Formats: sequence, C-alpha cells, structure tokens
Amino acid sequence: MAHTMLPDGTLTGQTAVVTGGGSGIGLGIARELGRLGAKVVLAGRKPERLQEAVASLAGDGIEALMVPTDIRDPGQVDALMNQAVEATGRLDMLVNSAAGNFIVDSDKLSVNGWNAVVNTVLNGTFYCTRAAGLKMIELGHGGRMLSIVASYAWTGGPRTVHSVAAKAGVVAMTRTLAVEWAHYGIRVNALSPGPTDTEGARPLWADPSEEARLKAKIPVGRFGTVEEMGRAASYLLSPYADFVNGEVFVIDGGEWLGKGLTS
Repeated sequence: MAHTMLPDGTLTGQTAVVTGGGSGIGLGIARELGRLGAKVVLAGRKPERLQEAVASLAGDGIEALMVPTDIRDPGQVDALMNQAVEATGRLDMLVNSAAGNFIVDSDKLSVNGWNAVVNTVLNGTFYCTRAAGLKMIELGHGGRMLSIVASYAWTGGPRTVHSVAAKAGVVAMTRTLAVEWAHYGIRVNALSPGPTDTEGARPLWADPSEEARLKAKIPVGRFGTVEEMGRAASYLLSPYADFVNGEVFVIDGGEWLGKGLTS
C-alpha cells in the first residue's frame, strides 16, 4: 500500500471503537487503524452496513467486531463500550465519526430537524466521549480520542445551521476535555476533512459542472481520499502524536483558507 504514514504494528494490541464505522471516512479510518495492528470495533445504526464493512476489512486481513448502536441512546453507548472491553480487554481509542446533516434554509428548519442533527452530532458525540472516557479512566492506561468535525464550525455554513452549531460544540468539547482529561493520560483531538471522495458524497457532484465548481474552490484542485483521512487520523491516534492535544487538524487542500478571498 503506497504512501503509508506509520509502520505496520504501530497500534498492535490496542483497541479502537469507531462510530459511523460502516462506511465512508469512518470505515477508512477503521481500515488504517486495523492495518496498523489495532483491534477495531465498528458501531453504527445499520447492521447490514456494518456487516459489509466487516467483510470488507476481512478482505484486507483485518478482524473487526460490529456492535449495532444508536449513539443518540446513552444506554446503547454504554453497552458499546462495555462490549468492546469485554471482547478485547482494552479501550485505547475512540473515533467519533457518526454524523448527520441535510441542507435547508434556516427559516425553514423545523425544531425536529434541528434536534435530529444536534442529537446525533453533538449529544451522540458527547455520550460516546463520556462513556469511553470513563472506561479509559477506570482501566487506568489513558487513551486517545478523535472527533470528525468540519471547517464551517468556525467559518459558518449557510443552510446548515444545525450541523454548524453541533460541530462547533464538538470543537469546544474537544478543547475543554483535552485540558480536563490530560492528567488521566487521555488526549482529545479533532479532524476536519474537506470534500472527500466517498460513496455518500459522490451524488453531490454527480454533475460534471458541479464537480468542476467544487474543485475550483480547493487550492490543490482535487477532492481528498478516504485513505488520506485514515492516515491523518492514524497519526493523531498514534504515539507519534503524544504531544498533540486539543487540536483541530484540518485536511482539506486549503479549501477553507480561501473562503472570502476568492470568487
């Protein structure tokens, strides 16, 4: 596999729980963590998607455990972390990749629509972070956490006010817990991907003219790959980043830097 960042075996003997691990960036991160030797526990709401993900990882020689979980339910989240520890004996890493979003004018956004996104992105991320953090503190060997955010958390994002507010909350939570939990040996960071070529995102640029328009906004002139997101995440979750704490790592080809500066 070309352009791998960390050597095989870097994470051998460690356990990673990945929410939203059934597809897209979450699955890409799980694949890279597994390649580096970690035991991977995939969580998501759709069992059939998790089954496909486990089979896909098995094709790369990566053994993964699936635990169908609705992260909006704190009880299910607690059960997820307990099952991960029971099955593997450890909990070293948490990746909060589960999310939800839709485009809507803010004056047409319903309360239910707001709650649907906030309950998943902000509340769900907190439930997972809290449950994993308590388990890591109990086990006493520290840990690393990584939440997937988006640059509109600080630039703003018209027609996504629900997701913007939720992701901004996750950024604030990341920085706060990075300080509070550092003395437990727990590092807390975030990863902010730019437009990434995933199965779920491709319909957004199915029209060639729309694809060209979106790429024109990215200084490097292309979309990111799932593999690139996985490598960035693996660095932040590895011992190579032991002095990185409370940071938001942006990997978007420079897209957000050009907002307001270019047409």
